[in-house]
Order: sequence, then structure tokens, then C-alpha cells
Amino acid sequence: MSFLMGLKEAGLRAGVRRILGGVTLSLEDGDRIGIVGPNGAGKSTLLHLLAGTSEPTEGHRSARGGVRVALLDQADDVTEGVTVRRRVYGDVSDHVWASEAAQRDIAAGLLSDIDLDADVSRLSGGQRRRVSLARCLSAPSDVIVLDEPTNHLDVEGVDWLARHLLARRGDHGALVVVTHDRWFLDAVCTRMWEVVPAIDPGDERPQIPGRVEEYDGSYAAYVLARAERARLAEQAARKRDNLMRKELAWLRRGAPARTSKPRFRIEAAEALIADSPPPRDSVELARMATQRLGKRVIDVDDVGFAYSHEGGRREIFTGVTWRLAPGERVGIVGVNGAGKTTLLKLLAGEVEPLAGEVRRGKTVEVAQLSQSTHELDRLADLRVNEAVAQVKNSVVIDGKEVSASKLVERLGFTRERAWTPVADLSGGERRRLQLMRILMGEPNVLLLDEPTNDLDTDTLAAFEDLLDTFPGTLVVVSHDRYFLERVTDHQVALLGDGRIRDLPGGVEEYLELRRKSLSADAAVASRGERTRGLTGRQRREAEKEMASLERRMSKCEQAIAKLEEEMALGASVAEPDVGRLSELARMVEQHRLDHEELEAAWLSVGERLESEG
Repeated sequence: MSFLMGLKEAGLRAGVRRILGGVTLSLEDGDRIGIVGPNGAGKSTLLHLLAGTSEPTEGHRSARGGVRVALLDQADDVTEGVTVRRRVYGDVSDHVWASEAAQRDIAAGLLSDIDLDADVSRLSGGQRRRVSLARCLSAPSDVIVLDEPTNHLDVEGVDWLARHLLARRGDHGALVVVTHDRWFLDAVCTRMWEVVPAIDPGDERPQIPGRVEEYDGSYAAYVLARAERARLAEQAARKRDNLMRKELAWLRRGAPARTSKPRFRIEAAEALIADSPPPRDSVELARMATQRLGKRVIDVDDVGFAYSHEGGRREIFTGVTWRLAPGERVGIVGVNGAGKTTLLKLLAGEVEPLAGEVRRGKTVEVAQLSQSTHELDRLADLRVNEAVAQVKNSVVIDGKEVSASKLVERLGFTRERAWTPVADLSGGERRRLQLMRILMGEPNVLLLDEPTNDLDTDTLAAFEDLLDTFPGTLVVVSHDRYFLERVTDHQVALLGDGRIRDLPGGVEEYLELRRKSLSADAAVASRGERTRGLTGRQRREAEKEMASLERRMSKCEQAIAKLEEEMALGASVAEPDVGRLSELARMVEQHRLDHEELEAAWLSVGERLESEG
């Protein structure tokens, strides 16, 4: 391994505050480092010290001669008059950068929907972010330093970025990334650095500066090792207490006290989770949800919805039927503009369908977490504890009564920050307060639209822990794959065709569907003026494909008939199993979507045979 850059006993002061101190780190060829820590701990500060864009106020930074650093900062350049092409590629002509496979991959992954001649200052925030990321990845570099690169990227974008970085690094160069996206950290990183924030003990005692703790392995290994460190620290504290008692006994009787030095063992870390129960008891939660909600939650029946605009009418949903069962926990993924937020608004009753009907059970109490926190503006003069207690003084979580102040503490507010005015909160703190107020209302249907925005990894884990005890129906829209798969039991997709598609294979199935769709679109676009006529072999292969498609369509039809028969029998009993009927309805809808795709493919092959025969 070859040294690239590092810090030795480095620190940084901001006024009288020591943000970091005594940091010694080394970056070598092949390293892929993920940096985590609470918001405000100094993660971005550490990046800038390492990249050399900030100078340490104590200690020093060193780097190998000639090392090139490409930095993605949190702030994007919005200089007017600069085109996307110039911002990303500078004076390099199109035929030069387009001749390189890596550059074409970056353009396809990040800039496919952006006009290269557009003024960067006229782009949306998400588009500007992708332009900045493309510029960073396109620049010649030995070290790539990324500060929150997954912001504004959807599930597909994060998946593309992970695959791109894994494909390009190898043993040459290094990657350092700050992100709250835990799936990305687990997929890409081989080492983790945790920034532990500075501590101000008060009482005129000296401040303890922030520090950095190193962990080998990806995010999953970091969580395991961190838990083991906590266990050993607790064990050491117990030993210190025992030692004090033994020392007292020695003073009285002269008996010696002995201790053993604790040592990290991965087996011990694994033992921490070996006997742990699943994160949530799905059966018990479903039973409690049925008691609170009854048999009907929200039924979407043959719903259609569209937006009208100057250019005409844009269809969002067409003939959608979907049923939410008591205690169901479903995640929604989909292409931008497919209607994810619109679907949540339909479920909540904020908008009404143009066709069909959305019916809600009599006992349903819906709460929705929107992407914006503007609703907190009217609470600007209240303190955090007061804003939460305004909704309710206590709430029952996992069978135990939890006060508003305890919930505030549980979601990461220190005692000092809990008495901070709402007007003075950071973006992440406002998000946490928004979540707590919703949970204190004790809804039985919870709709979350991008709930992970601005939350650090520890707060996300605490939020997931709270959702594990939520005994109601949960619907989540999120680009955070880790969070989505962690808190929901199954996922559905909006692919932009006006339908809701079930995903038995989860998010990975969605990504595979999108890759196939994009590949098919590219193949159609590249055909252009193709030569008419099929060879004998091509005709035989096409005819075999048609026969195969016909057999698969027949199987779909048989499956639909069998499921509809089971639904009819299930609905005819005195006490229908609503959850099972809902599941059967989803399966029928899935088979119908599969049948439509097979039929479209069959027609396409048939047209080819006819036109090129």
C-alpha cells in the first residue's frame, strides 16, 4: 500500500471552540473510507483538512508529491453564464471526453436528462448537485473526496454511483466520502471513520475536542465493532466499580485486587446479536393494528389521476387498484415524476382522484410527514420540549408510557438543545422535531415522504427503533434504500406507466427492471435505419420467442383465474381474512402487469416478423 496523504495530531479551532483535536489519520492507495458522525460533529471539517482546502490550527497535514485531489463540496457553484458542458468538461471538446468509457458512463449516469448547453444557474438544486458530482468524478484525480454525494439522488442514482466508484477505483487511488446513506456506505467502503463531537463540560473546565475513531470493514462491520466497543466500555466501567469496592476491602483487610485487560474479539461482537430477537414482532404488531384500525384501512379502487398544464394533460395514475391492510408496512420506489408524492396525497385525502375512489376505514387516523418543515415556522418562539408537549405530554411506545421530554432525548436532543427555540434549530433538528410531533399524535396510519433528509446515522437508527414499535399501517417513500428495507416488509414500484407494481424481489428487482427498461430504450434508439429482412435463423428464433411468450402469457392467465377463485371463496365466508384478500389482490394485479408486458413483447416480435419478413 502506498501513502497518499494524512494528518498528524491535527486539529482545528473556530474561535474559542476546538472542533477537532489530536487527529492522526493515514490515507493509502486502495482505501475507500466512509465518514459518519452526528450532524455538526466536524465531518465536513475533517474532509477539508484532509483535502488541503483548510489548514489545521494545530498539528499538520502531509501528502505525497503530485497527489491530485477532486473534491465535491456541499455547496454547488451557481455562477451565472456558465454552461453545464463548460462546468463539467472545461475546454475539452466533446469528441475527446466522449471517447473515454468512464466519461460516457458519468454522462449517462448523471447528465442524461440535462441539456449540456443549459446555464448551470438556471438548473434545479438536484440538477446542480449532479452537475457538481459529474465534474468531480470527471476530473483527473488520485483521491476523490465527496461530501454528501447522495443528496438529491434517487435509488437508481445511488445504485449507479456505487457501481461506478467500485468499477473505477481498484488498488489505485483512494475515496473518502461523507454520507448518511448507509446502504451506500456498506456497498462501497472498506474502512469507517467515526467523528466523535467535541464536549464542553462547562464549569470553566477545558473543552474536550472532537476526535476520530477508526474501524475496519464496511458500515455493517462498523456497527458491529461499535457495539462491541460499547460492551467493553460498559464491562470496563463495571470492573472499575468492582475494583473500587475491592480497594475499600483491601484498606480494611489488606486483600489484593486484580483485574484483566479487556481485548476486542469479533466472536464477542457476534455474540451480542446471536440471541437478539427480530427488530419487530410483525405478528403482534399486525394484531394490535387490526384492533386499532378494523378490517378496512385504505382502499384505492380503479383510481385515475392527472395534472393539467399549459402543454396539455399528464396522466399519473390509470385504473389503479391497491389495498392497504392493517399493520402493513410498505415502501414505495419509482422514477422521478411517476407520482410517489401524489400517491401519498391521495391516501391522505389531500387530493381527490379524477376517476375511481379512495375509501378509508372509519377508525383511520392518518398522519403525513411531508418533505418540507415549513409547518414548524409558526412554532418559532416555542422551545423543542414545548413544541412536542403541545401535541401531547406522553405517548405509549412498546407498551410503556414515554414522556415528551424522554422522546426528545431518544431522538438525539441533548438536555441543552431540548430547550432551544425552534427558530434556532438546524435543518436536521427541525426534521427530528417534525417526526416527534407526528409520533406524539399517535396516528394509526403513517405516511412518510423522504423522512431521512438531513438526519445523521445515529438519529436514523433511533427513528427506525421507534418505527419498529409502531402498531399501525406504514407507507414510506424514500431514496434511502437502507432505511426503506429496514422499516418496511415489502416494496412496490411506480415505473411511470400509471400503475403500481409489486416487487417480490425488493429494491433490487426494481433496479433490475429499470436497467432492462433503459437498455431496451437504448437498443430501440440505436437501431435507427436498420436493414430490412430476416435471415432464416433469425426468423426461427423470433418464432420460438413468440411461442415462449405465448406459453408464459397462458401461465399468467391460469394464475389469475386461480387467484380470483380463491378471492371469491375468501370473500364469501362470515369473517373474511382482509389481509389475505389484500395480498391476493396484489398478486392478481402483479400477474396482470406481467401479462401486459408479455403481450407487448409478443406484439413487438410479431410486428418485426411481419415488417421484416
